[in-house]
Amino acid sequence: VQLQASGGGLVQAGGSLRLSCVASGFTADYINIGWFRQAPGKEREGMASISRSGGSKYYADSVKGRFTISVDNAKNTVYLQMNSLKPEDTAVYYCAAGRRKFSEYDVATAVLTEFAYNNWGQGTLVTVSS
Repeated sequence: VQLQASGGGLVQAGGSLRLSCVASGFTADYINIGWFRQAPGKEREGMASISRSGGSKYYADSVKGRFTISVDNAKNTVYLQMNSLKPEDTAVYYCAAGRRKFSEYDVATAVLTEFAYNNWGQGTLVTVSS
């Protein structure tokens, strides 16, 4: 599966952006889609993940209540709606697709790690000004 992320840009603190991740190719193969971000000088971190059906969603504590992940399978697109943006949300955002399955005990943590994913899109830059 190939992934194309878009929607980044410059926004003031408190504003909103919606990122899109369009999947193409053998899209029936993946189980989860995740959104990650990498700020300058920092490691890449998982923000949100959604199952193929859209029935399971997971969020990092730092974005819970502000970010919402959703899927439109008819368009092979996963969205990340980002509200109440803060300067510390500034980063390059990546989407990723994964085929790994996890137990119910591990899934909430595992799908926010890079281990869960084997296909990555290019990043889209989000800059939040204060």
